[in-house]
Amino acid sequence: MASRRPLSSRIRRRRIAALLAGTAVLAVAAGVSVVAVRRHQRPARVLAPAPAQAPGRQFRIVFPEGFTRAQMGVRVRDVARIAARERRAPVDLSEDTYLRASQTARVPCFGGKLYRDSEGFLFPATYDFLAETSSRALVGDQLQAFCERWRTVNLAYARSRNLTAYDILIIASMIEREAAVASERRLIAAVIYNRLRDGMQLGIDATLRYGLHIPPADAITVSELESDNPYNTRRFRGLPPTPIANPGLASIEAAAHPAPVDYLYYALKPGTRRHFFTASVTAFDQFLVSHGYK
Repeated sequence: MASRRPLSSRIRRRRIAALLAGTAVLAVAAGVSVVAVRRHQRPARVLAPAPAQAPGRQFRIVFPEGFTRAQMGVRVRDVARIAARERRAPVDLSEDTYLRASQTARVPCFGGKLYRDSEGFLFPATYDFLAETSSRALVGDQLQAFCERWRTVNLAYARSRNLTAYDILIIASMIEREAAVASERRLIAAVIYNRLRDGMQLGIDATLRYGLHIPPADAITVSELESDNPYNTRRFRGLPPTPIANPGLASIEAAAHPAPVDYLYYALKPGTRRHFFTASVTAFDQFLVSHGYK
């Protein structure tokens, strides 16, 4: 019969086994794979975590300033088709899912309120996406980008004129659709402010085009000008019900800080991208007659 090992030797072996077992427990708790410990208690070999899977191919979508939600939906459709063709497999984005995802919006920087119409909040910029990016995720990125820019805008002057944050967004959308030259943004904002102050109709055809879905190249008819559509700012005083486009930061800044001028009228100078501005109705009528508007 073989002699028994000394007690001290057996205690040491048990301590080693316990230490090895403890190592295995710690490794598992740390979230890494562990190789099973053999009976003769060799130290456990910890496998390195598998490398993260390389991200799939990125695609890019550009939303220009002044695009409406509907125009963004069409852009999503076109870009998704190109992405699917290039990867030879479908992508998650589509026009239908984008329009559904952007129908309403809960905007954190507007108190988390749920807006039934997200027009104006879908910030126009360049966004990267993957094949599996959902429309809801894309809309979320746009809302986040909007709030990041919105928080940089000082609304003190606008509030002194009894305008709400949503009013400023509406004004910014009109500026975005009306101004083709950057230097005129604050001038157009001033006309809007001054007309609101004086209780005048804004008379901005871009709002009526939005409300009646009139393409930019089409002339507005007399019956359309007399329409009772709530976006008809030739007929109704005040701001339209919602933004008419998704403005960029420059137009939002202009809407919050109009130029210190007394202009009440403006009209496009034929053959240019610039406008004629005046505070005089007589000068405005003379301009319209001399340029064939009347």
